[in-house]
Order: sequence, then structure tokens, then C-alpha cells
Amino acid sequence: MFQHDFVNQRVDIRDPIGMSKASGFLWNKNMMIHMNCRGYAVAQFMQPEPSKYSHALNMEAKTFMQPEQSYFAHHSGRFFYIKCLDSGELFSIPYEPVRAKLDSFNFSVGKDNLIWRVNHLELEIQLTLSLPKNDVTEMWELSVISHSNKTRNIAIYPYFSVGYMSWMNQSAAFDTNLNGIIASSITPYQKVEDYFKNQHLKDKTFLLSKHQPTSWCANQPTFEGEGGLHNPDALQLKQLPQRDALYQTPVASLQFNHQINCQEQVQHQFLFGPAKDDTEIAQIKEKYFGQQDSFNKAHLDYQNYLAQSHGSIQINSPDKAFNEFINHWLPRQVFYHGDVNRLSTDPQTRNYLQDAMGMAFISPEKTKQALITALSQQTISGAMPDGILLHEQAELKYINLVPHSDHGIWLTLCLNCYLNETNDADILTTVIPFADSAQCLPLIDHINLTLDHLLNARNELGLSYIEQGDWCDPMNMVGYKGKGVSAWLTVATAYSLKVWCDICQHHQINQTKIPEYLAAITKLNTAMNTHFWDGKWYARGINDEGIAFGVSNDEEGKIYLNPQTWAMLSGAADQKQQQAMITAIDDNLATPFGIMMLAPSYTKMNENIGRLTQKFPGVSENGSVYNHAAAFYAYSLYQNNQSDKAFDVLKKMLPSQDDATERQQLPTFVPNYYRGAYYQLPEVAGRSSQLFNTGTVAWYYRCIIEELCGLKGQAGTLIITPKLPAHWATLTVRREYLGATFVVDYTKSDQANSTKIVIDGQPSPSNIVSNIAKGQTYHIKVIIGNSEN
Repeated sequence: MFQHDFVNQRVDIRDPIGMSKASGFLWNKNMMIHMNCRGYAVAQFMQPEPSKYSHALNMEAKTFMQPEQSYFAHHSGRFFYIKCLDSGELFSIPYEPVRAKLDSFNFSVGKDNLIWRVNHLELEIQLTLSLPKNDVTEMWELSVISHSNKTRNIAIYPYFSVGYMSWMNQSAAFDTNLNGIIASSITPYQKVEDYFKNQHLKDKTFLLSKHQPTSWCANQPTFEGEGGLHNPDALQLKQLPQRDALYQTPVASLQFNHQINCQEQVQHQFLFGPAKDDTEIAQIKEKYFGQQDSFNKAHLDYQNYLAQSHGSIQINSPDKAFNEFINHWLPRQVFYHGDVNRLSTDPQTRNYLQDAMGMAFISPEKTKQALITALSQQTISGAMPDGILLHEQAELKYINLVPHSDHGIWLTLCLNCYLNETNDADILTTVIPFADSAQCLPLIDHINLTLDHLLNARNELGLSYIEQGDWCDPMNMVGYKGKGVSAWLTVATAYSLKVWCDICQHHQINQTKIPEYLAAITKLNTAMNTHFWDGKWYARGINDEGIAFGVSNDEEGKIYLNPQTWAMLSGAADQKQQQAMITAIDDNLATPFGIMMLAPSYTKMNENIGRLTQKFPGVSENGSVYNHAAAFYAYSLYQNNQSDKAFDVLKKMLPSQDDATERQQLPTFVPNYYRGAYYQLPEVAGRSSQLFNTGTVAWYYRCIIEELCGLKGQAGTLIITPKLPAHWATLTVRREYLGATFVVDYTKSDQANSTKIVIDGQPSPSNIVSNIAKGQTYHIKVIIGNSEN
């Protein structure tokens, strides 16, 4: 259902029906656009809060990107109608809204553009979308070549939805000076102070053309008429009716008539986006249409920006498709998260720190800055905020107004990756302020305060309070009365302490606190086993009423993945418990599409757990294959030498040719979930959320670099402990670390009993590379023996 173009690093589909949900996304510092293969679009930009410039036809509430986005005839989109003026035949590209049966269709996702190639009615059409490096502007290019022996008369009608902009004031008209349709609105408000606050808003939407159109229409109801979008009334006329939108719903539609001979090519360029005023639009027009090669230059600048997503590792394994994902698509998604923070001004603290953790393998300086930024918003009590403010006008919103209990644990995990990748011990003594105090303390003390705060937020049994959610934020009614506790947070706290103790020991710091924290780890793990072990797995928590949940006698939600994963990481689970847990996970949570987060999914509200149980069964946290949780599980399996199982978990996050139709997902990004409830609703299981915002990718990348390839930095050395899947006999890796390059060839051998390492032709007495010289290339051979195959 999809094809890899390994030469050009692209993924293609050739059927807009069988893979109707397939999509790709582009972004820059100030905007993102998520394009569906059929032409539907979801786009937003920052001003500084996320805003839209292309809306639905109805009044929209302000929402996030939606999972499993439902598309409908009037959904926001970018469409081009093409009409043969000789025969009257009409079709549209990419596919919507006419839905004509095309002679051929190709949707190609690249790292820096999206391309559609369509052949129909002896016309060869290519449509390309790209973005500039910084401006909030979509750059569209259209090429049409005729393969008919006759001279053809055709009309091309770009139709870009603007939608319902404002109930207060909206309009649209063609501007001859700007050579485009300009839609204008006023963002609704009630308070006087909002009038002044809104002065900077980009309340205009423009569609500019490089070429003069034959005609235009800015009035959506007039354009559509009675024919519907699949056969609009305006296209029955010789020319589009030049109608303004005067409080009617605006649209940006242009007409270009062409007489085209055999093998003749027609080309167009368009710009679509928001602006504050006509002056800004004129500047954009000049910037991108002013010179002959402006588009090409902008595209080159954008390519150079995305080149920063080049990761610290390149692999060559027996699995070419997997190589493609690891080498190109995964670091691209990691970079997106860490560079633009999911285009949010107040990312949740847990997301911000885990996204920064992934950046340690691509741009560690950004990880350092994220750690300092996060800790500067800590209170002197040691508490971390629910969200990190990234703009002077930003404020905590939505989910960040709900108290969650877990944000502190991610600091040590992020810091550990940063230190491992950079050996920058100076960060530990960097003095950082607090949000509510004039006092400034070294990072070490900030971390101690955070961990002390976590340890103090426990009940008399030594179990961590959940408040209105932990990592699972819709678990909002377990502890809202102040008594409920989280099994996951109990062991996550223990693991965070364990990581911090390892850091302290490697860097010989904080020696007086280590015994205290080691003792706390023991107490937390003991409490976990005393109060949460259910015989074959751990419970998820105990609610305000004192009732454990996520246990075997529950009808719904009897087993959760996260407590098992983190009990393995913290050391709470012994070998016998681990085996029981893994068996239970295989029996209850494993599916062909990955590991479900819980099972069975809830089918009715449970007021002792919360809104998680109101979500549709198998969707999001209610029992989906939630890839973030699955990535935790893969990492814990690697940590406990379950390499084949770990690899299987990672591999199932990616679609295959066998299940692409069910997933509707291309192997260009990991979605945050696939539909779960596999044993309850198998007919819809496996469907992708199509959401590319996910904490999965930082953990996925870490698993590949540190675990599968076994190339983990630590205190300025590189430790080699590969964990290849059983069916891989060889692997070649190029790893960048501390300014040096490591070219590593792995080979499994039946002749060797243990792993042997040869560095630059010399046998190594250990698996540790030390005294690493910046700028040097090391050639390493790793022969993996029988005992470790």
C-alpha cells in the first residue's frame, strides 16, 4: 500500500481510497501544516498562541489537533479544480472534492515537501507544497503538461478554504495590487482590555498568485451554489463570478484559462497564509514573487533548516525500511518536538523535558537550555510547574491548570541523557534562579529539592499521591480528594532517584545525599510490592476510597502497562515477578499493532478513576496502543536483557505492507496511538490517530542508540553493549559522539563464545572506549559470541 523511495528518502502511496487517511506534515519555527493525501489540511501558526488562518465553515471552538481527524466535504483543504473547456469534463487534485476516478495518483511524502502527481485526461499534473524557514506562508507550485495530440483549452481553479473567520466581522475580496484574494476579519472579544491585546493579531488570510488570474470568487456560498463542492455552480460559468464576501463565508478561489499544446507546460506559484495587514502581505509577495528564483531559494533555506535534524546515528541493518525510518524520519520527528516544542507556548513539563531528552542526541545545547529554562520556573519548595512558559505573554492553559504529580521525575532522566551525550559536568554547578524566590542555587540543589518534594508527597504507607493525574493526565478522579495514590508514580520516583544516584556517583557529587536517596529507593520499591502486587502484575493505584484498581478482579481496566514497565526499571520487580508480568502483558495487552496501555478498555464512567474511562474504548489512554507507554516498555525490556521482545515492541509501532490499510499510517512518523480494545472491538483496532505530537520518539531514538546499537555515552566514554534482534546477523552503524565519529561493524559468530571488540585493528580489553579525541574517526569491529546471540 506504500512504497519507499530509498534514493530520495520519500514514501509514496498510489491509491487515495485504500489509504485515504495517509498524511504528512511540515513545520517551521512559526507554523505547521498536516496534509491529508486527498487534499484536506489542518494548519496552525503562532501569534504567540496557536491560531488558524483556514477554518471550517461552522463556528469552531478553539481545540487541539484532533485524533483520527474526521474529514468532510467542507473540511479545510487545498484543492485545485481542473476543467476541460472543450468537453466540459471536470476533476480535482489532489483528489477531493470531485473524487473523479483518476488515471493515476501518487502522493509522495518527503522531509521538506509534499508532492502529488496525477495523470488524467491526458494531462500530467504535479502539485508541490513546501514552507519557508520562518514565515507563516504555504508555498504551492502547480505544473500541468498536456500529452494530447490536440490543442487543449483548460481552466485551473485553485480553491483554498478560508472558512468561518469571525461572527463579528468577516469579508473577502480580490486585490488587484496584491494579485490575490484577501480575507479580513476581527477576532471576537467582549472585554475592553482584549481590544488592545488583539491589536497584533494576524486577522487576514491571503491567497496570492504569481500570475494574473482570468477571474476569481471570494464568496463561498456563491461559488458552491446548489451543486455542492463536487460540482459547484461557479464552475458551470465561463468565468468565476467576481463576488466579494460581505459577511458571507469567505473563500479563496481563482481561475486561470490556458490554451495548451502537446508537451507544453503550464506553471503556477501560490502563497497562502495569515497576515496582520496589506503592508505585510505586500512584503510577502515581494519576498517570494519578486525574483525569478525566490521560491527555489526559500526551499533551499528550508532544506538547510531541516538538515539540523540529522541525527547522531546512521544504521545499515538487514531491514532497509527500518533503516530508512531510523536514519531519516525518526530524527526528523525528534527534532520537530525539541526545536519548536510542539508549537506551544506552555508545553506540559513532562512533554517539554522528554522532548528535550531526545534533542540530546541531535542538538544537546537545546537540551541544556531546556533544563535551565524548566528549573528556573521551579518553586523554592522543589515543586515543578504543570507547564513551562516559553513566551513573555504565555500563561498556563487547558490541562496545565489541572494539578499533576509527576513533573519532577523527568528532570533526572533528561539530565542523564544530556550528560551522557556531552560529558558537560559544568551544568551540575550552573546557578539557576527560582520562580518565587530571589535565591539562586546550583542545578544539583534544584534536583535535590525536586526529589525531596516528590518524597514528601507520599502518604503514611510511603505511596506517592496522584493528585488529579500523573503521567496519565485523564486519570483525574483517583486522588482529587487528596488521598488517592499512584503505583506508577511510586516506582517512577524510585527510578528517578536511581538515575540521580548514578549521576552523582559517576561525577562524584552530592555524596551526602546518596545514602538517603538509596534508602528511599528501597522503601519505595518495598511499598510497591507490599501494597500493589496482585499476584501476576502490579495494580495501577489506590483511589480516594481506598480501593485498588488495575487488579485481576476488576472487570475493566484490570491490567495497566505502565506500573509493570517502571517496576522493572526501578528494581521493584524481581526476576520471578518480571516473568509473571511479561506473560500477563503478552496474554492481555499484546496485539498485532503493538502493546495496549490497559485492558479491557472501560465502557462506562468510573468516578473513582476519572475521564479516562469516558473516552471511547480503545482510543487514547483508554486502552489504545499508546506508543509513548509502549516505548517505556521497550526501554525497560532492553534494560532487562529482553532484546527480542523490545525490538518487537518498537517494530510494531511502524506500519507494514501487511497492515497499512488497517492502520492508515505511513512509516514517516510514529503516531501517538493506534486504536486498541483489540479483543473488544477488533474491527476498528489498529487505526492510527495520525497525531505526530508524542513523547514516544525521544524514547524510541534512545532505545536504538543506547540499547539496540549499544553505543551509550557515560562520563566521557563510549560503552559498547549491543542488543541486536536474533534475526539480524550483521549491523553497521555510524555514530557521532563527543565530536568523534565511530564506524562500528557488528557480526554474530558461532565461533566466538563471548563478545570481542577490535578498535582500529587492535583487540580491546574491555567494551569501553575512553580518551576520545574530537575529530577522530574510530573503526570498531564487534564480534558477538554465542552466549550473547
